[in-house]
Amino acid sequence: MHRFFLLSGAVLSGLGVILGAFGAHKLKEIAPDSVPTFQTGVQYQMYHAIALIFIAILLEKYPVKFMTWAGAAFLMGIILFSGSLYALAALKATGKVGLGGVGILTPIGGLFFIAGWVFFVLSVLNSK
Repeated sequence: MHRFFLLSGAVLSGLGVILGAFGAHKLKEIAPDSVPTFQTGVQYQMYHAIALIFIAILLEKYPVKFMTWAGAAFLMGIILFSGSLYALAALKATGKVGLGGVGILTPIGGLFFIAGWVFFVLSVLNSK
């Protein structure tokens, strides 16, 4: 599982750089009012992609189930939180009204981030 988290963290970090550059340059031209929402998604993606890399490294030394749960929660948080913010920014940029209910995924993704950090703390407390 540690290799999966390591690969996921590396890929999501690289994707975060690409998306950040897109938001800072191209999205600013297309829909400047969408940029803050988009960049929040990028910011949280980068934080938690790096956290996934740390989880992967720590899993080798501390193979505690809560560490695996932390990594899974971070990954789900990136998908739901950042992914929904990207979708919201895209819908806003295209002028879609109502945003299609995508906004409900953002706080759910945030809960996954919080759960990931709780699982991380529990894994540290339960490691030997």
